[in-house]
Amino acid sequence: MAVIRRGRHSLLALGLASAVLLLSACGAGGSGAPTSDSAAPAAAKDDALAKLVPADIAADGKIVVGSDASYPPSEFVDTDGRTIIGLDADLGKAIAQKLGLTAEFQNSQFDGILPGLNAGKYEWGMSSFFINPERLKSVDMVSYFNAGTKLGSLKGNPENLNVDDLCGRNIGVQLGTAQVQELSERSAKCTTEGKPAINVTSLQQQTDVTLALTAHRISGMLADSAVVSYAETTTDGAVATVGQQYGTTPYGIAIAKGKGDFGKAIQGAVQALIADGTYATILKKWNLSDGALATSQWEK
Repeated sequence: MAVIRRGRHSLLALGLASAVLLLSACGAGGSGAPTSDSAAPAAAKDDALAKLVPADIAADGKIVVGSDASYPPSEFVDTDGRTIIGLDADLGKAIAQKLGLTAEFQNSQFDGILPGLNAGKYEWGMSSFFINPERLKSVDMVSYFNAGTKLGSLKGNPENLNVDDLCGRNIGVQLGTAQVQELSERSAKCTTEGKPAINVTSLQQQTDVTLALTAHRISGMLADSAVVSYAETTTDGAVATVGQQYGTTPYGIAIAKGKGDFGKAIQGAVQALIADGTYATILKKWNLSDGALATSQWEK
């Protein structure tokens, strides 16, 4: 299956309303989900790595990060309705601290983040981007986490879903994700074999998809492994994983090409956080330790 990774458009009003409902349920009120009050450890500046940051980026003391904050637990909005939290926010801040800078996360339309890098609007794109050859044509990427795909169903899998036979089933997915293309390919296979096509419901935000599942409007959902695992812990067990994770691929921090040693600096910072234990602490906070990398790579 080709890997694209996330993007959004459509059902904006529903997306905003359902995101508020679901994120309220994901707060500290009994779900066990971390919030901005669950502080991530601070990271000490590494002077050698800081010297690798291009002068024009280091000049204002901050790194402007484009991130579409609707994809828990990687990046989403806290219960205050403003603060961006999640794995990417915590790790991004720690990486910036290693470089002697402050990460400023800006909530952005997903499909505008990578173009925004090359237009100078952002200095990083950090929004659960899978690293793939298509993206590397326009940006460089530094790996920081391994994720795959999981099939989520209602507790107990009442419709006996199987990822290898979803023909005729109602499956939800976030618009523009790798899983959209995957479902298209799986559905085409169904019809070639004389079976009914998969009835795919594509929604603008992952929070919409999870809410549609818990409201019994769809039978299952395909999403990144971290997302389905997080849904299990924040829906009081209403969502459950079916089968095993597959298609594991690294997430990457995206930067514009032609930025000198900036990628080397970021890769070095990630590696330093792995070495000093900060990385493991952040992943444990979000219950994502099974996606840990041993070695970060700068890919260009």
